[in-house]
Amino acid sequence: MGLIKAGIGALGGTLADQWKEFFYCESIPKEVLVTKGQKRITGRSSNTKGNDNIISNGSGIAVADGQCMIIVEQGKVVEFCAEPGEFTWDNSTEPSIFAGSLGESIKETFKLVGKRFTYGGDTGKDQRVYYFNMKEIIDNKFGTANPVPFRVVDSKIGLDIDVSIRCAGVYSYKISDPMLFYKNVCGNVESDYERSELDSMLKSEFISALQPAFGKLSDLELRPNQIVSHNTDLENAMNESLSEKVEIASQLDATGIRIEARNKKGREARKVKDVKKFAISFNISRNVTTSTGLRSIYLRISTPMGSVLTSGGTFQYENRQLEYSIRKDIEYTGEEQSVTVYWDVNETLSTGTYRVDIFADGQNIGTASYTINK
Repeated sequence: MGLIKAGIGALGGTLADQWKEFFYCESIPKEVLVTKGQKRITGRSSNTKGNDNIISNGSGIAVADGQCMIIVEQGKVVEFCAEPGEFTWDNSTEPSIFAGSLGESIKETFKLVGKRFTYGGDTGKDQRVYYFNMKEIIDNKFGTANPVPFRVVDSKIGLDIDVSIRCAGVYSYKISDPMLFYKNVCGNVESDYERSELDSMLKSEFISALQPAFGKLSDLELRPNQIVSHNTDLENAMNESLSEKVEIASQLDATGIRIEARNKKGREARKVKDVKKFAISFNISRNVTTSTGLRSIYLRISTPMGSVLTSGGTFQYENRQLEYSIRKDIEYTGEEQSVTVYWDVNETLSTGTYRVDIFADGQNIGTASYTINK
């Protein structure tokens, strides 16, 4: 199933006569982030019963400037278009991603979030067209309900005091990845998803980033009355603070780590001399804030003496290179994912406690230990 580009230009009144059914979206109000596409049915359509959640083969779909369109079938994204123009829905073709100005990153997201259909696949029972507001969402007001501490420093006169200040202003944001926004935020909305549904969360995150941002301004030895004239410095400090929060929240986490020593028959080894393999299983937790795609997972198995069972490869961790025992590449989709890896024992083992550390993206995401007593 896919789109065939039919034309470029303004939405014309003749479109309704060219296609059996025609999906379009009027100019999206600034209060709306996502809206469900409207269907116009003509006399040529066989879908006379008016099921709004079915897209007939040969239907027309229009995308305007400042909009992005996705088609969802049974809750899965099956088509994506960020280019303005007119398109024909053809259920005998593969998805054709018109990424527009959003570029290659959107295509990579589609490979993970979307679902490709075989040639000639049957039409699903629930198909929806959603339009995303890709314009910058401006004039989002904020204010501090309580005073925020601000450290006033002047090394020239030995001044170092804390004062309390209040502030208010506006900020803006925009949707950069509609498919992830659909998957992680709005989902199958019946009509509109409005910015008001995000306001409280965004304001809370924004205000919580103010204090560390003020700390960076304090390092510049600014007085409170000078903050207004250093808006650019404050913007940079806020962006840095918010980016740090996103980076921390986006770190992967390995849970349910289990280590098993196995003998040559694949059963649990009860004696150290019988251990032929370590089986290590764990879950990578669900994380809607992290980026999806190919991720490299590194495991270090440390012996009771502190040495590492290594295959000779290294990875970077805290500005140094560490040897790893096992490397596992996974396609991470943002959902919880089970991983199992194996280490074949070719060295003489000793009794005691073995430790496994798991790393990803330069972070230690999990640790577990296993003791062999005999």
